[in-house]
Amino acid sequence: MQQAEAYITTRTEAETIALGEMFGRNLEQPLVIALQGELGAGKTVFVRGAARGLCVREAVTSPTFVLLKIYNGRLPLYHFDFYRLSTDEDHFELGFAEYLPGDGIAFIEWAERLPDLLPDDYLQIAIECFFDQKGEGRRLRFIPHGPAASKLIATFIETVTWRTDGSLYLEE
Repeated sequence: MQQAEAYITTRTEAETIALGEMFGRNLEQPLVIALQGELGAGKTVFVRGAARGLCVREAVTSPTFVLLKIYNGRLPLYHFDFYRLSTDEDHFELGFAEYLPGDGIAFIEWAERLPDLLPDDYLQIAIECFFDQKGEGRRLRFIPHGPAASKLIATFIETVTWRTDGSLYLEE
């Protein structure tokens, strides 16, 4: 079941990390988060921020070549990258099912490559690069599927504040 969507624009990598951190602070129960976007859109940058919000102390890097990285924080963070996977059988051999949703937060980059792996209740985050008169930016579209994802987005959106110029208010 798909619920109401939310859109947020960031203008810098620091804003995307800060938004991810705000998002991570709102994560309180296991959930699968499907990340979509072109190469270089900022999927790993957003996860890096979310990891901060989950109190992960390790440096978060892309799992492209290892497929899964696990980080310890308030909740375990499972960071997947399905970019190199092409068949539905791949995830069975790799044992991904135990992490989705598992006991933590599963961020899946390129989740659209294995859509049957997603549970009924998950959050889709589509990140789109754009250019306008102010320069480069990112549009993050939060699309909840199910009640837990919908509740998370409703709570998260209330924590995001903007300055009068439209930029994100970043805590100093």
